[in-house]
Amino acid sequence: MNVLNVGMHEMKLRRLDLTLLMVLDEAIRRRKLSEVADRLGLSQPAVSHAVARLREIFGDPLFQRRPGGVEPTPRCLALAPAVASMLALARDAVAPPEPFDPARSERVFRLTGLDYAAARFGPPLLARFDAAGRGLRLSIRPHVRDDALRALAEGEADLAIGFFPRRAAEIEVRPLYEEDYLVAGAATHPRLGRRRLDLDLYCALDHVLVSLDGGLSGTVDAALAKLGRQRRVVAAVPQFLPALAAVADSRAVVTLPPRFLYSFTKVIQRR
Repeated sequence: MNVLNVGMHEMKLRRLDLTLLMVLDEAIRRRKLSEVADRLGLSQPAVSHAVARLREIFGDPLFQRRPGGVEPTPRCLALAPAVASMLALARDAVAPPEPFDPARSERVFRLTGLDYAAARFGPPLLARFDAAGRGLRLSIRPHVRDDALRALAEGEADLAIGFFPRRAAEIEVRPLYEEDYLVAGAATHPRLGRRRLDLDLYCALDHVLVSLDGGLSGTVDAALAKLGRQRRVVAAVPQFLPALAAVADSRAVVTLPPRFLYSFTKVIQRR
């Protein structure tokens, strides 16, 4: 196909509109232009004018007059499937979305977050899914912060759960709740059972830090620095569950959100 033919086809395409395609579709099926006019709410002169434009665009008579109506030409019949398909796509585009029915849906809901999000929200969501319908499924991926926002922006995730110091303007953010912290250590830890955990004892203990980038300083350390205090971080792990495993058989402790911590029983908690 040469450049001139491409230009001619583009010009013809720009002359088409949905009304012309609707007239063509209805005329092929009904074979009476008067019925086409009634069906589309157009005047008969308007339908005749539309057919004349269609004939010019496609370079074919499209319809031959017969007693009682019109007869589509072979070229017109060949156009019928493509015209019906284009109109179906257009109707789908403007139709209101169907209401969500969890009993029939097979949708996969995609969440992002640390193991905290999986432990905190996975079980109740799966219970709701099971009660609503067997087709619903859940996928949780370990994207956090900027990676989570990117996943939302690119359609890879439906919901991100976590702490977001930087927020994109196009992302809707809603607070779920305010979270506190608890300190966890092994049930056999020699120092946690002797007295109340105060700031002096807290700073004297060894600590495991949940750190996404492997750094040995975090939010708690910044808060301690404002008080002129510091703690000794002996290890950094990227998730909460490995942090619990690390302190279960050591003399280190970890500072964790209580909603995550209460899910496990092999540690003791001290405020």
